[in-house]
Amino acid sequence: MDKRTISFSPPDISELEISEVANVLRSGWITTGPRTKMLERRLAAYIETGKNDIDCSGKEAIAKYSQRVVCLNSATVAEELNLRILGIGAGDEVIVPAYTYSASASAAIHCGATVKFVDIQKDRDKDSHAPEMDYDALEAEITPKTKAIITVDLGGIVCDYDRVFEIAEKKRNLFTPLNDHSNPLTDLGGKIQKAIGRVAVVADCAHSLGASRVVSRTGEGQIEKQRKYCGAIADFTSFSFHAVKNFTTAEGGASTWLPIEGVDSKEIYKMYQLLSLHGQNKDALAKTKIGAWEYDIIGPWYKCNMTDIMAAIGLRQLDRYPRLLERRGEIINRYDQACDELGISHLVHHSDAMDSSNHLYLIRVPGIDVGQRNEIIEKLAERGVATNVHYKPLPMMTAYKKMSGGIEKYPNSYDYYKNSITLPLHTKLTDEDVEYVCECLKDVIKEAGKC
Repeated sequence: MDKRTISFSPPDISELEISEVANVLRSGWITTGPRTKMLERRLAAYIETGKNDIDCSGKEAIAKYSQRVVCLNSATVAEELNLRILGIGAGDEVIVPAYTYSASASAAIHCGATVKFVDIQKDRDKDSHAPEMDYDALEAEITPKTKAIITVDLGGIVCDYDRVFEIAEKKRNLFTPLNDHSNPLTDLGGKIQKAIGRVAVVADCAHSLGASRVVSRTGEGQIEKQRKYCGAIADFTSFSFHAVKNFTTAEGGASTWLPIEGVDSKEIYKMYQLLSLHGQNKDALAKTKIGAWEYDIIGPWYKCNMTDIMAAIGLRQLDRYPRLLERRGEIINRYDQACDELGISHLVHHSDAMDSSNHLYLIRVPGIDVGQRNEIIEKLAERGVATNVHYKPLPMMTAYKKMSGGIEKYPNSYDYYKNSITLPLHTKLTDEDVEYVCECLKDVIKEAGKC
């Protein structure tokens, strides 16, 4: 078997994206402008319907899909702005899974909130095999100070939102909404908190654009069981368009939210615009209108808008997205076959109730410790196969050890981490590359005496 070089997660950029970016550069409009607004509308349509081919240029479509998604320059800032618009700040608590990436927690810390970590389920989720939050532990952590639960759809696996909303509703009597009218941001946050009337469910969907789950509860209240796409389930949602994601704008991300009774979505959208552009009440596009140069600064806020260069990549990525997801699914099917033959546990990306976005492929090699896991990673690398680990639990990280109490408090997270490996999963892999990965995995696992 000839040695190959298998990258872990390169971006899939075609001539379509390159041509669109060139068109933007030639247009003279490279910052936030018409392409960013178009991407926002198309993403709103995709989140609602699962279809990427809805014409979002006509009057009706503009009216229907505008101001429901806001594109920003990262998923981290999207989550942070979600929390800020919810009025979350000093004295509040935000519950976060211990098994996730730093951004899930750091966004809350940036807002001044206290993060409370929750361990994952013992021996993983029974259906998806994902490191999903221990929901009983989540319920026990909710106090009168709790204002938000950060759910994480790790690897594109959609977590159990029915259970999360059930817990949030059950604890409704502990919740007291913010009552601060000192500035426009806290005033809006208080209105939203009062309207929701419980702990907010804030989804970290960095991995899960296009994933869906059959749910009977969403942020809009009790509904009949039906399939909903990520972005249309939680109260507020953030997405990542980083270079390693299924859908990329190089860097970038987006926020979306569900309709909130008594709160105008246009007001929410406007606040995102203010927060992302220094508190300035007109963006560059608005100021191009005749006589419209003058603007006001509403608050001393941030700079995190998406540019039309980034949006141009996203528009063409969205054109291609169904096929990209399909290809990832084909690779997963082959990996499933290989891992089942080797007796290796792996994520289950699809079931009757859930379809993931096929973002990551996590495996767990039975009976090994961290040292043996790392040796397997090194042996695969020697054969040209790049792998990774998703994730080192946050309580193991220097920034989070003290505030979390250390990894000893999260034994299930450490147990999952110690024998977990992430295989390369991306649309630049050929069928021959996938077979090579499977053969290398088989050889290395046999050498380690684990099959």
